[in-house]
Amino acid sequence: MPQKPETLEAKIVAKSRLFTVEQVQLRFSNGVERTYERLVNKGQGYGAVMVVALRDNRTAVLIEEYCGGTDDYQLSLPKGLVEPGEDVLEAANRELMEEAGFGAEQLEFLTHLSLSPGYMSQKIAVVLARNLYEKRLPGDEPEPIRVDQVDLYELSELNARSNFTEGRALAALYLVRDLLEQRGELQR
Repeated sequence: MPQKPETLEAKIVAKSRLFTVEQVQLRFSNGVERTYERLVNKGQGYGAVMVVALRDNRTAVLIEEYCGGTDDYQLSLPKGLVEPGEDVLEAANRELMEEAGFGAEQLEFLTHLSLSPGYMSQKIAVVLARNLYEKRLPGDEPEPIRVDQVDLYELSELNARSNFTEGRALAALYLVRDLLEQRGELQR
């Protein structure tokens, strides 16, 4: 196991409503010093959750909403922040109801995924939601979200679409497909 570099200095160099940028001066075990910048989440928030909600054993719920980072409408999985007092499963069910109009009778935490660990400390919890029922809660979205779906055996086709670019969502869908195959719950 490599030895972690020594932190010589760390300071906040920029802050906005959503982001904090930290500059870190590091010394590696071979003596090389380097400055890194990263988005940090020190004590802010309670985490985030992404939901793979299955309408049946093969069909996952997708949502399409405006994304400020890409300045267009993108397909993805329902996701959002964990609110104070919620655990990950409660947050997953609430986000599913707010964004897709479904609740789930069965929720299972699967893993955490990061987006870009070289620059960000944030991770998102991936939750599998099954036994869906219709239930809509009001959310904080500025406009209605379009609900779509994908067959777990059509992920390559989904990935080829210009309006589906989120790597974490694609990874979560493949993870669920593999898990269900391993459990013998899903077959081509």
